[in-house]
Amino acid sequence: MREPFLARLEKRVIVCDGAMGTMLYSKGISFARCFDELNLSTPQLVKEIHVGYVKAGAEVIETNTFGATRFRLEKFNLADQVREINLAGARLAREVAGEDLYVAGSVGPLGIRLEPLGATSLEEARAAFREQIQALVEGGVDLIIIETMADLNEAHQALLAARDTSALPVVVQMTIQDDGATPTGTLPEEFTRQLDAWGADLIGVNCSVGPATVLEAIERMAGVTQKKLSAQPNAGLPRTIEGRNIYLCSPEYMATYARRFIQAGARLVGGCCGTTPDHIRAIKAAVRSLAPQPTRTMVEIAARQVQALEPPPVEQRSRLGEKLARGEFPVLVEIVPPKGSDPTKEIEGAQYLLAQGVDAVDIPDGTGATARMSALTLAAILQHRVGIEVLLHYSSRDRNVLTIQSDFLGAYALGLHNILALTRDTAQYSTVLESGVFEVDAIGLVNILNNLNRGLDVGANPLGTQTGFLIGVGLNPYAMDVDEELRRFEYKIAAGANVAVTQPIFDAERLRQFLERLATAGLARLPVIASLWPLTSYRNAEFMNNEVPGVSVPPAVMERMRQADTGERARAEGLKIAQETLLGLRDLVQGVQIAAPFGRYALAVEVAQVLNPKAKE
Repeated sequence: MREPFLARLEKRVIVCDGAMGTMLYSKGISFARCFDELNLSTPQLVKEIHVGYVKAGAEVIETNTFGATRFRLEKFNLADQVREINLAGARLAREVAGEDLYVAGSVGPLGIRLEPLGATSLEEARAAFREQIQALVEGGVDLIIIETMADLNEAHQALLAARDTSALPVVVQMTIQDDGATPTGTLPEEFTRQLDAWGADLIGVNCSVGPATVLEAIERMAGVTQKKLSAQPNAGLPRTIEGRNIYLCSPEYMATYARRFIQAGARLVGGCCGTTPDHIRAIKAAVRSLAPQPTRTMVEIAARQVQALEPPPVEQRSRLGEKLARGEFPVLVEIVPPKGSDPTKEIEGAQYLLAQGVDAVDIPDGTGATARMSALTLAAILQHRVGIEVLLHYSSRDRNVLTIQSDFLGAYALGLHNILALTRDTAQYSTVLESGVFEVDAIGLVNILNNLNRGLDVGANPLGTQTGFLIGVGLNPYAMDVDEELRRFEYKIAAGANVAVTQPIFDAERLRQFLERLATAGLARLPVIASLWPLTSYRNAEFMNNEVPGVSVPPAVMERMRQADTGERARAEGLKIAQETLLGLRDLVQGVQIAAPFGRYALAVEVAQVLNPKAKE
């Protein structure tokens, strides 16, 4: 009969197993498959891998459930099988471990961003972890290993879920980068202190990097906690050779570092990606030759005091911010990035608009499915070569948090101080609606921008300087679910938004009704810039009304465009409708953004001239 895990750990170092995914891949299982589902469809293969690690000397067998939370399983249409998959994974490992070895329930990250960067709440994350862990406990695990965590807040929710579910020991392992910090920038000393305070039984590092970097992290962690430590590095960084990922750290090299982990204070050692039974066999031999180190002496390392800076006042962030703060009703005109690399037409358009008194241009992001210049590049060109201010649309589509942060810092260095933070730009709907990867949404972008304005990165680490972005957000008066639109708008305000830009408006009365509802909900706290789209034909009106999400063209406007049909008559009617709409919303909003269909900048200027009838083109 095995003694309790923590009691055994007090006496000596314990060896955990190695990679499950690496071994499944080596046996022909495609990375496109759901590895966790193999607990149900191919249980013998999973057991075979467990047996291999037991024969190599592992004393802790991790369940094949790393990705078996509802959020990850739903990508394989398996969200309704959370309990079955985890229960099977725990029972398979228990059968192999018997009564002598320990079974650890493997709990990996959800694969999504949590608030404040993502749309998933902390409560939803905790519930998802709880659902998984309950099944693992029911299946007979001896401990829970929460591993490969990049976000400390997510690790906390997993730990809370484990405590909600049982009194089993909990190991929490963060994943780090080459500098020792997590991908969100949290340093080893900081996540160790926090996990200690939250009550983790063991604190460790696993995955992502090789043994050398993990050792440095363990040495830093050992100075700030008396909790037991764990180390399960990758077998180095993978190399792609003939289409296969090959990890180059030999078993002997891993064993050498296992000794160093133990000397630094680790009590649970093993391996992550790339490690095999051969690596674990060598680690086991190394452990036998070492006695556990005596109780560590903590070194007092002062906790870093994070001092967020006060963001600059809105009126000091940009000329656009200043105009909004003064109530000057700025006029913006859209310029679409060119196909190819020649921005000559766009430069000439910006020069014309500047001469016509337009306050700024706005540049949509990710337009069309053809090769176009990036919005950020065109924005920098226009602002530097023409001198006109730019509102840069920035979509979170197909960008991870680190890329987003780098883009924003680079944009600010280039003098681009106005950002419209969007989950997906309207123009992107012209490609494939359901395509794209979204690590964060618009709310997450606003949080990132606000952090930068306070001198902090996404991990709340001081940057030594701060940005001064005017942060814009989308607002859709035509949303199908208005309550949801208001809920998300409230989150955007709380995250630090400074101005709202609407979807194209064709009905000033409907906008008025929406703004009244906004005020009733207590959300009329930001200046609003209304968007206008001068229609050019009945076909254009049909497209806007039926194929652009978030846009609604009233029947009366559709009928006017139908009667005008095409050609100059249609363009004149579209201009008249846009001018009427602008006059109707002039007293409702604090600015206007006018599209220039097909690069017709003079058309946008004509729309704006109703604000000043004496102005001449």
